[in-house]
Amino acid sequence: MGRRRDSLAWGAWRARGAWRPWGTLGAWGVCLAAALSILAPYPANASFRLGSPWGWRCVNETCVKEEKDPRTILPDLDTCKLTCARGSVIWPRPTGLVRIGNETVFFLLGALELGKVNTGNPEAEELVRESFNIFNTTLASLSSLADGAHLPKGAFTDQVRRHRVVVEVVLVGGGHQTTLSPHTREAYTLSITTQELTTRPVIFATDFFGARHALETLSQLVVSDEDTGLLKVVKTAAVTDAPAFAYRGLLVDTSRNFVTVAALRRTVDAMAASKLNTLHWHITDSHSFPLALHSLPNMAYYGAYSARQVYTPAQVRDLVQYARVRGVRLLPELDAPAHVGNGWQWAEKEGLGRLAVCVNQEPWQELCVEPPCGQLNLANPAIYDIIGQIYEEMLDIFAPVDIFHYGGDEVNLNCWNSTQEINSWMTANGHGVDEEAYYRQWAVFQEKALQLMQKAAKGRKVEGVLWTSELTKPGRLNLSHNSSQYIIQIWSTQDDPVIGEMLAMGHRLIFSNHDAWYLDCGMGAWVGDGNNWCSPYKGWQTVYDNSPHAIATSLTGSPNTELILGGEAALWTEQADTNTVDAKVWPRAAALAERLWSNPSTSWQEAETRFIHHRQRLVQRGVQAERIQPQWCHQNEELCYL
Repeated sequence: MGRRRDSLAWGAWRARGAWRPWGTLGAWGVCLAAALSILAPYPANASFRLGSPWGWRCVNETCVKEEKDPRTILPDLDTCKLTCARGSVIWPRPTGLVRIGNETVFFLLGALELGKVNTGNPEAEELVRESFNIFNTTLASLSSLADGAHLPKGAFTDQVRRHRVVVEVVLVGGGHQTTLSPHTREAYTLSITTQELTTRPVIFATDFFGARHALETLSQLVVSDEDTGLLKVVKTAAVTDAPAFAYRGLLVDTSRNFVTVAALRRTVDAMAASKLNTLHWHITDSHSFPLALHSLPNMAYYGAYSARQVYTPAQVRDLVQYARVRGVRLLPELDAPAHVGNGWQWAEKEGLGRLAVCVNQEPWQELCVEPPCGQLNLANPAIYDIIGQIYEEMLDIFAPVDIFHYGGDEVNLNCWNSTQEINSWMTANGHGVDEEAYYRQWAVFQEKALQLMQKAAKGRKVEGVLWTSELTKPGRLNLSHNSSQYIIQIWSTQDDPVIGEMLAMGHRLIFSNHDAWYLDCGMGAWVGDGNNWCSPYKGWQTVYDNSPHAIATSLTGSPNTELILGGEAALWTEQADTNTVDAKVWPRAAALAERLWSNPSTSWQEAETRFIHHRQRLVQRGVQAERIQPQWCHQNEELCYL
């Protein structure tokens, strides 16, 4: 492709309120600038910006770094990346038509407005307006000079101040859907046209979520000019887009270590920037129960690490709405019958008997997969009353809930069988105490849990999710599970034959195979020495290339597109908390996002340049994403390879 240009090119601006054309004067100009700064120091509140001798030229869809020539206008790096390649810097890559023009136009943040909003649904319209406000805030974060207050008088300034960007949104086909479901399309088209002093981005979407995704794409077609600090948008564009998978998730565990609401909000922001749509909240486990419940205050009173490390119902409701307007559902999980313990100890004092057994018991290696241990007491019918109350309140504070996770893995039969109360109960009721007898009672528990959820839902359909477990292995799969009742979440490996068996039986699946999508792998062991159990570390390349359809095809000969709902990366937090969650998750979860949105037929090599750029975008938006390469690689495309 040829040279790219700005329709309103302006080059020599370097400091607030003054011309600083030193960037065109070479080494002599830099030395002069340094000398002047010593002789006449800038005021402490001045904004000094050093120029750069470098620009970027678009050559064969690659941005090539060159020294600036006064005879040629070379754009800055962000502008070149925006306009150079056919797919531009949009992440995740759209699944349909993508045409990005090769010119940009300056505008002021104050000239951005939301024009016509046609939804046919007041609630959808309000969500669109809230989402537009978020979009506006995102653009404001690109530059502190986006308001143009620093501009000197002149023809250029007058033209910039007069330019308007008017966004229009139309939800087609009714567009009434304002909550996510497995059937939400999330599709959109975005067109950008510019005539004289008006740029018009027009969005057509199937639902609010598609419109929100279109605004995210539009935000990625805006950059901050390096010389002026002003915003620039492409003059023309056409994008047609829809996700390949309905379920695009990220699990965050807040039981093993507490994660603040602020960090969870930041996680939602990054998910929205990457078009992930489900935050699976593994909120409790045997380690702690940080969810404060009005109906059962003792759960958090006994189970939280401290009085400050809890999630109140009001905080949860607020986070649900915060996520919803960003296109993300919160999926709650109450893991049971294993992975319970701390928080359940209060019941004996209340005359309800032991709700959980093996709690904090030693030696833990004989009773659970990691310390501390704990499982529900099958012999105590009071567990069902308590679980029913928890379900009712969780459905209330997480409302609207269309999908709920029951957990349901890693039951330790020795814990149950070595507990005299349970062993005696099994014998007295004629169940037996062999391995299969306990599996049958585990299945009975799951059936009762399903009934309690249906009662709590009060007629609303709530899909249930279960982890793969001993209960989903051959011969046990239909003890309590059938293809209409549960979605099965795969956390084994991609070559697990159970995947093919479940697909053959018609089960709907979510993939989280730990050999590619567990983000906590590759650390030093936290119990003993060596590395943790799922090492090695899963680099973004591994995350990107893990294809659910390819896995299904290798095991069954078919991609089983109707049964595979999508996938989810998981961050278990034995070795993560508020301070490290960003770097543990990002930008690797963004690699998952493109896999699940675009389902690319190409591998990570094709995506690398855009991926590195998206990491920069996340950091600019306040996410402390891990570095992937030296910045030199970002500035010199396709030169860091083997």
